[in-house]
Amino acid sequence: MTDAHLPDDPSRQRSLLPDLRADLRAGSESLPGLARVAASAAWHTAGWGVKSSAKGWLRVGRAATSRHEAVALAREAGTALAAVGEIAKAASSGTPLGKALVSTGAALGGLVPEPVTEAVNGQVDAHRAAVPPKNLEPTLRERGQELLHQSRDVWSTDQGHPAFGRILSEVAPDEARILMLLLNKGPQPSVDVRTGGPVGMVSSQLIAPGLTMIGPRAGCRYVDQVPSYLNNLFRLGLIWFSRESLRDPMEYQVVEAQPDVLAAMHSVKFAKVVRRSIHLTPFGEDFCRTCLVEEDAATADFPEHGTPGDGEAISPSS
Repeated sequence: MTDAHLPDDPSRQRSLLPDLRADLRAGSESLPGLARVAASAAWHTAGWGVKSSAKGWLRVGRAATSRHEAVALAREAGTALAAVGEIAKAASSGTPLGKALVSTGAALGGLVPEPVTEAVNGQVDAHRAAVPPKNLEPTLRERGQELLHQSRDVWSTDQGHPAFGRILSEVAPDEARILMLLLNKGPQPSVDVRTGGPVGMVSSQLIAPGLTMIGPRAGCRYVDQVPSYLNNLFRLGLIWFSRESLRDPMEYQVVEAQPDVLAAMHSVKFAKVVRRSIHLTPFGEDFCRTCLVEEDAATADFPEHGTPGDGEAISPSS
């Protein structure tokens, strides 16, 4: 069948609608069960197609001579039959028809057509403008409401702060060793070497800041990178630097005997050592318990760390 076999007059094309409906209705009555549902849906679909546009039937004519047109029609017909089958299956299982229609449309990813409008001259407007798909990315307010909903969920089993996953990707292996040292052994001593003597009492200058034994004690592979490691852990909010010294002065004996501390003290005529300490933050301790410790040991008692207070915390370069 070609385009020449179809009448060119739209009024004659619409006059074919009653005969087509009668033929489809007769065929559908001879089919049982779900097949009758599919045939009836095809009848209504075909009737709407003829009523809305005669161009649809011209496509059928072109399909007889055009392989590409035939493939396109077959694909569209297969999609329509799949939708009918899904709707019939859902309806037979007790799902309300409205819900079945919505769920099937969402599953097939179809676009929502606008209502077909009648033109002033009485002809059917076959244009079906597709509504652009809604942005599926939740807004900030929607994400905030979801957080509040989760906070009220007493059955939630979520563990650990959401930032822990990102922090794990920004922590070096040596830095993980430093965190485990602080968790298991408690706060670590740190000393600053400054100028002393009579001049140092008025204006003391910093010679060597933040000298520690953390690298060797933690078993770090790159000991010379420890200052950078500590800076990164401070940036992530896992550790903090306190102006206060540890209660046990013996903790500083080994540190002050290290070659780098002695070299800094001998670089000036008068030098003094200022004792400080390095602690895990509460957030850092929670991170270690959640991510770095075996699950059965996560609730064990570890050495206590100080909590940053007003005027106690300093930056790594202070």
